[in-house]
Amino acid sequence: MSLKDFFIAHWGEITRAALEHISMVGIAMLLAIGVGIPLGILVTRRRTLRAPVLGISNLIQTIPSLALFGFLLPLPWLAARSDRLAITALALYSLLPIIRNTYTGIMGVDPAIREVGRGMGMTDGQLLFHVELPLALSTIMAGIRVATVIAIGVATIAAAVGAGGLGEFVFRGVAMVDNQFILAGAIPAALLALAADFGFGLLEKKLARKP
Repeated sequence: MSLKDFFIAHWGEITRAALEHISMVGIAMLLAIGVGIPLGILVTRRRTLRAPVLGISNLIQTIPSLALFGFLLPLPWLAARSDRLAITALALYSLLPIIRNTYTGIMGVDPAIREVGRGMGMTDGQLLFHVELPLALSTIMAGIRVATVIAIGVATIAAAVGAGGLGEFVFRGVAMVDNQFILAGAIPAALLALAADFGFGLLEKKLARKP
């Protein structure tokens, strides 16, 4: 059977796995953005927290994905459902680019612009939401873009803990020594990563062009 025929024959399964993959990554990214951006803002306000926050985020990135799943397994609430475990691991892996780019984007705002804002009587909160974040948005988006691509790749490992996704085909293919199964998982995952990279790239450029 050719690869094309294989895809046609297993189209339903591949679609289901791709939707599971997208769902896991989407929820994980919402969690990572909800935690990462506030942490990135926090370290711009409290410089003493910069080293520990970025250090812990860096440390998480260095842990092999299967090992991270293993570290999370003993936690009762997470281990009760494999999808919770996978989403938590993906969110943790996605934190570093978001925190780092949020910090870099805000710190990269011209100090003269801040002084103008303060001269207009803006509070620190107003300065953050009306000046710093809008100017840092394209940099923050670049971090979200990188984090999403990383999460799509790591999500294939989620099948190892029974969370589903396109990794199911990859693991089945390895177990059966069948390249068609491996490609049935690898090709859609690669296409998802490319689509996410392209889409966020366009959005990033659009935000960078905003006056």
